[in-house]
Amino acid sequence: MQSDLQTPIDLDEVAFSHIPVLSQEVITGLDIQPGGNYLDLTVGGGGHSRLILESAENIKITAVDQDLDALNAAKNNLAEFGNRVNFIHSNFADFQFPEHTYDGILADLGVSSYHLDNPERGFSFRNAANLDMRMNQQQSLTAADIINEWDEKELADIFFKYGEERLSRRIARRIVEKRPFNTTTELAEAIFYSVPPKYRHGRIHPATRVFQGLRIAVNDELQVLETLIAKAPPALVVGGKIAIISFHSLEDRIAKHGLRGSELLKVLTKKPIIATEEEIKQNPRSRSAKLRIAERK
Repeated sequence: MQSDLQTPIDLDEVAFSHIPVLSQEVITGLDIQPGGNYLDLTVGGGGHSRLILESAENIKITAVDQDLDALNAAKNNLAEFGNRVNFIHSNFADFQFPEHTYDGILADLGVSSYHLDNPERGFSFRNAANLDMRMNQQQSLTAADIINEWDEKELADIFFKYGEERLSRRIARRIVEKRPFNTTTELAEAIFYSVPPKYRHGRIHPATRVFQGLRIAVNDELQVLETLIAKAPPALVVGGKIAIISFHSLEDRIAKHGLRGSELLKVLTKKPIIATEEEIKQNPRSRSAKLRIAERK
């Protein structure tokens, strides 16, 4: 098992950084205009917001994030822009969208490097940590609650539906037999030994898809995205753009059909925009990013 986990990370080296993916494509797609009013629903460390603010004069941004660590990092990173940035702590599904306000809306759905690299948040099994996975640390439901309290069928369903894990039933059965679990590495080890030997040393660790499914369930990510796409279009001015960056097929499917199905939007990307080979070399996590853009009619 040890060989499948990476070297422990020095916590002192973990900082909230946000390398914005598809950065030029986002700026071009949103068609940033001087004096424009923009909404960044997942500000993270402020990477995309900084690019928007620097793209034209007198830009204003409403910067939203449900993670207080992210919001505080963004406040520091964007401090030079003063009152041109309004910071709001909120899940974007709960955000109150004012009508006909924004020239552009951005939602970058990716899990940040900070979340993956900071063991204390429990998103990764590379280091022992509490089973947390909450983006909003003020919510009560954690990954530990799901793993230790949900029944076998519910676990198998989220692993299959949200993690696209074909061995979901087998893994769920093993988890129920071995629980309770307190740490990420305990859970990863149980998953590792629940699958046949030929699956244990493949391209990805056997726990990868299960952890994705857990994270989506903890944060209700797919329902939140559907809510966003339903609520956001009326907040755009006519001609305003909405850009959504997704990182796995479940999110991209919702973005694709949600934007296409809105009576208020005209889709501008028949196919998703993806990272160039050069960007992937510089930032490997951009490999799975897909950008879709639509315009307010």
